[in-house]
Amino acid sequence: MLGALGLDSVTEGVYRLLLTRADLGVLPIAQRLGVGEGEVRDALDRLVDLALLRQSVQNPGTLRAVSPEAGLQLLLQRQQSDLLRRQQEVLESQHAISRMVTEFADLRQGESTPLGERLVGVDAVVARLEEFAATTASSACALIPGALRSEVGVEASIRNDRTASARGVVIRTVFMDSVRNDALTHRYARALTDAGGEVRTVPTLPLRILLLDAKVALVPIDPADTSAGAVVLHGRGAVAALVALFEQTWDTACPFGADRPRDEVGLTRQERELLLLLAQGMTDEAAGKRLNISLRTVRRVMSDLMERLGARSRFEAGLRAGERGWL
Repeated sequence: MLGALGLDSVTEGVYRLLLTRADLGVLPIAQRLGVGEGEVRDALDRLVDLALLRQSVQNPGTLRAVSPEAGLQLLLQRQQSDLLRRQQEVLESQHAISRMVTEFADLRQGESTPLGERLVGVDAVVARLEEFAATTASSACALIPGALRSEVGVEASIRNDRTASARGVVIRTVFMDSVRNDALTHRYARALTDAGGEVRTVPTLPLRILLLDAKVALVPIDPADTSAGAVVLHGRGAVAALVALFEQTWDTACPFGADRPRDEVGLTRQERELLLLLAQGMTDEAAGKRLNISLRTVRRVMSDLMERLGARSRFEAGLRAGERGWL
């Protein structure tokens, strides 16, 4: 139940026991939980690291369990701080990426420099991707905001992925949660998975990115119109920044075919992201665009959240969400 806070089942079991029986030693705890003494000792170390066990003042040399009200609330606050920090890092990365795209937007089509080249139009991008599919050696990673719209583009991507995968290239792709019910995206995800690749989703993505062997990156010339073409980046610093952004996003993403997980308060990542966006002052329409969901979906999700909070207005929902640690 408390896995999201860093407590596995054994650690949680040890913590629960020590809350009521502070006098229990390692062996009695192991016997009660049906686990090994080594697992109990590891759990005790973990609880100390999480500040859920502290030195006893009354009995020096022994440990006491910190109450859930104090200890678990502190862990939750830390997670919320980490979440805000990660969101800020993603936002800063997004700004950095936008600056990079602007820097290379003046490159002429086909002109190569030590830093990159500019590909104008869909055909130029498709042709370059076919070349990359044949030459990529180890990895292909992509962030794809929005659903896939082109049957021809999907077929081309599937061919390229199969070509690369057959040579042992590891392929990882991240979509937004909003495309989980999109038929064409599902078709691509199944084909990629069948070829040995992996697909995950997150609530929001900054823009479309393709990374090849962690050495080359493709980003759109115009993030609002991917048909305009792409910029191919070779610069070590620029590509390293994009690789770091991808890995950060991948680590927090959920496997495409799995149910979207809920956190310790029962929220999906999309629900929490929507609450945060609205709390920052975004309109329903703007929040929907950020999450790539319709205005109708935004209002349906908010209606459900208000019902769960027992709130009769958006203002009251904001207050109650704050009180419950949802924000």
